[in-house]
Amino acid sequence: MASKGGTNGKPKPGKKKEVKKETGLGLTYKKDENFGEWYSEVVVSSEMIEYYDISGCYILRPWSIAIWENLHAFFDPEIKRMNVKNAYFPLFVSDSVLQKEKDHIEGFAPEVAWVTKSGKTELEVPIAVRPTSETVMYPYYSKWIRGHRDLPLRLNQWCNVVRWEFSNPTPFIRSREFLWQEGHTAFATKDEADQEVLEILELYRRIYEEYLAIPVIKGKKSELEKFAGGLYTTSVEAFIPNTGRGIQGATSHCLGQNFAKMFQITFENESREKLMVWQNSWAYSTRTIGVMVMVHGDDKGLVLPPKVAAVQAIVIPVPYKDADTQGIFNACSSTVSLLSAAGLRVEADLRDNYSPGWKYSHWEMKGVPLRIEIGPKDLANKQVRVVRRDDGSKQDIAMDNLVEQVKKILENIHESLFNKAKEKRDDCIQKVHTWDEFAVALNDKKMILAPWCDEEEVEKDVKARTKGEMGAAKSLCTPFDQPELPEGTLCFASGKPAKKWTYWGRSY
Repeated sequence: MASKGGTNGKPKPGKKKEVKKETGLGLTYKKDENFGEWYSEVVVSSEMIEYYDISGCYILRPWSIAIWENLHAFFDPEIKRMNVKNAYFPLFVSDSVLQKEKDHIEGFAPEVAWVTKSGKTELEVPIAVRPTSETVMYPYYSKWIRGHRDLPLRLNQWCNVVRWEFSNPTPFIRSREFLWQEGHTAFATKDEADQEVLEILELYRRIYEEYLAIPVIKGKKSELEKFAGGLYTTSVEAFIPNTGRGIQGATSHCLGQNFAKMFQITFENESREKLMVWQNSWAYSTRTIGVMVMVHGDDKGLVLPPKVAAVQAIVIPVPYKDADTQGIFNACSSTVSLLSAAGLRVEADLRDNYSPGWKYSHWEMKGVPLRIEIGPKDLANKQVRVVRRDDGSKQDIAMDNLVEQVKKILENIHESLFNKAKEKRDDCIQKVHTWDEFAVALNDKKMILAPWCDEEEVEKDVKARTKGEMGAAKSLCTPFDQPELPEGTLCFASGKPAKKWTYWGRSY
């Protein structure tokens, strides 16, 4: 899905449906009716992003950066436990180094941004802005690695990269500058590299399923879809039912020895033999946030999974006429203190220039998992009213039991979001055996599981035969969890003997 907003990924101007809400809040577009415009509207109205005056670049506001920070707080300690160290390498890369690995950079060539001037002076040699950092980092790996005691070398950096996309940009999903982590590691043996690839992929599964409440499929990319210059690519794949498109959630690549040969990254083993290292690279990006918005958002705005939400519960005073307003405000403040002391992220909205109704709509738009209301009756009964963002259900909870109950509800919200997303995703998966079945399923916006002969030319042919306004179909991944493949099963596209089951579909 690219937003229909032209070159800057902004919503298209024109006549909009009238929003009849006292609050003046609410979305113009519905998720099921105009997904592209709905998405563009949600990310702005919920204060996730602001459009910038350079096409395809976006300001990430605190509401979205908090999600990124919460993912960082999970992932960074996990890789440190694996003895991966954080480093930082420059943003710029020289043309001579970039051209060293032609196969690799060919895939990025149209997207590489170049610095050609300093002030008004033309640079003698243009400098590229990193689209990824293999060519930035590996000349120094060859310098730092000498013997087997220097291995493994496992570095990660949290940084930005620039890819000058020419297709319609979409906030988080396809932007010209984005944030990510990129791990780059070197080992003495392929077994060590293979093991790390899967360990990292499991962390990516956990990011999506345990933090973002999004079901993903772990699998291997085809030769045509793998990372350019790599040996093989593994990924976690998500699916967006509204658009019928798969989306690559994160990738963990085994680079083999391709880059080691190019950059002369060698080491002496115990027998004084000179050998090439085995390398990996792996990354997830701010795309994770966009996938979360697409999967969980609704016609009221964002729906945030509790583990990543900047604010897990918002406390709102509901004073009626002649009520003890100060007493209600004090109860709100003490509720925030109580829940915050228990490790929850809670705030109170005590602004007196907005009505409670306006505040409800505002925080619903921003996707806060829980709303806690305190009115005169609640104050008298020493209780609060709790309203869930995901399903709108309400319950009254005694203050004595509040911490335990709120924690339980937040856990339940995560579980409920994940199960609902999985059910929707699973309803979109269709198993086919023939080309005709494949064509119908593709037209029905399905994620298609089909037997395949695993030949590159056949995949190219599938792309060519499905090319159209909606974009061509391609392989998404070959799942590690393979269904049984009975002997004599034929490839859906070529009629040759099938070797594996592979997921196919349109993708972002």
